[in-house]
Amino acid sequence: MRTVPIKSEDTQAAASVFRVRELLIRQRTQSINALRGHLGEYGHVVPQGATNARRLVAVVEDEDAGLPAAARTSLMALTAMLVQLERQIAALDAEIARRAREDPVARRLMTIPGIGPLIATALATLAPPPEHFAKGRDFAAWLGLTPRQHSTGGKQRLGATTKMGERSLRRLLIIGANSVIIKRHSHASARPGTWLAGLLERKPPMLVRVALANKMARIVWALMKNDETYRAPTVAA
Repeated sequence: MRTVPIKSEDTQAAASVFRVRELLIRQRTQSINALRGHLGEYGHVVPQGATNARRLVAVVEDEDAGLPAAARTSLMALTAMLVQLERQIAALDAEIARRAREDPVARRLMTIPGIGPLIATALATLAPPPEHFAKGRDFAAWLGLTPRQHSTGGKQRLGATTKMGERSLRRLLIIGANSVIIKRHSHASARPGTWLAGLLERKPPMLVRVALANKMARIVWALMKNDETYRAPTVAA
């Protein structure tokens, strides 16, 4: 039986930064969706995504946009909330970046392609000590990045990922893996002849993202266990 390790007050305080940030991001998404829906009823269609939030605010603030006065007054409350949420999220991002610079474990994890200050600090804060796992696969399984086993009669049948463990860390690792795939031309680990390049040629994109996140989790465990930094794989001849 694995027991939950006791967390220090500093670790709990660092974890609260991520929890509050997740809550603020959900609230920002709700505000953006509400603004898009209301403005769409008046013919102002703005593409989805947080990057277009400023366009939503600009439409509401534009007196020549043709919005009714009553609607514009109520939507101004949403835009004010959205601007405040953006400031609060930026402040938390700055705090996370500061912690990443000061934490030696986070600095080592940031040498892994696809892992930045946010993911590195989250792993250093929310993940259990590496001594709790016998090998990297156990850590990946705890994150829910390993497939379910339906093997029988000597035949190996693998199902979907288990999705167990820390949901936030699993999501962040998949996002980090996606960034590597998007920018694969600038990453040595995705050059022709590497494991990732071969997988991209044979498998669907989403499956490759989860597989890469699984591999990243194993590398994270190895670096945390052995106090090492990441070394890029050699390209096959």
